Amino acid sequence: MSDTIWSQSDITGGTVNIQKVEHSTIKEAIKVLDEVKELLKTKNAAYGDSALSPIRIFSKLKASDSIAVRIDDKLSRIKNVGVDDNTEDSVMDLLGYLTLLVVAIKKEKRG
Repeated sequence: MSDTIWSQSDITGGTVNIQKVEHSTIKEAIKVLDEVKELLKTKNAAYGDSALSPIRIFSKLKASDSIAVRIDDKLSRIKNVGVDDNTEDSVMDLLGYLTLLVVAIKKEKRG
């Protein structure tokens, strides 16, 4: 993935000139997403694929519903405590769970 985005600079005589533009926000976002990727890999190694393939001893929820409950828990913590150095991990966890929710929904659609 490139650290750049493309923007239209001008249209003249029916031709479009495109120039490469560097954006520090995009670079920072990519760094955060890389951290989320590493977090997901670490948690998957520790817990297995429990988010998408839960053992369903107590809960019979489908994976996407189960992940939504975890997202609610993280949002509740953020709402109650706020976002600071002590809850930054909850924000990262939330990004991970949102990613897993997208994966679960796609998986459920495929059947």
